Amino acid sequence: MLKTPLEGIESWQNFPTIELGCALQRLFSTFPDRWPGSGLLLLRLGLSSHLIFIAISDLSSRSSEPIALAMCLAAAVGGIFLLAGLWTPVMGTLVAVDELLIAFLLHSPGEEHMSTHICLAVISTSVAMLGPGAWSIDARLYGRRRLYSDRHRNDRSSP
Repeated sequence: MLKTPLEGIESWQNFPTIELGCALQRLFSTFPDRWPGSGLLLLRLGLSSHLIFIAISDLSSRSSEPIALAMCLAAAVGGIFLLAGLWTPVMGTLVAVDELLIAFLLHSPGEEHMSTHICLAVISTSVAMLGPGAWSIDARLYGRRRLYSDRHRNDRSSP
């Protein structure tokens, strides 16, 4: 029997897949707890507090420029969302793009604050890739849950 190069493709179509459900859960591989979760929490806290601090200080110094105002507000809102751990991959990506725009559009090359914004963009990209960890709103809303069937529940309740 002669096999064609595409013979195995039909079997992939019959492979059981997850139905379209919560799309945000698919952005995370896990929601780690213990030491890795603590590290992600510290990373989120440090990043978000620095984002909010810099956004407030930039808002007070550049209040007349509308583009600077919009970028600083986006950084502050992103910092608040990252602090809570809500929509972490989406907000981390948006903050990274916003910080790169701030670095290259609002600061002249070689300026001292430009490297701060580039560093914030790198850290927010890593937070977006790693996920929020177990101590976040994302973990409560979109985390993996253990489901028990009635038969399994009855087996557990009997001594």
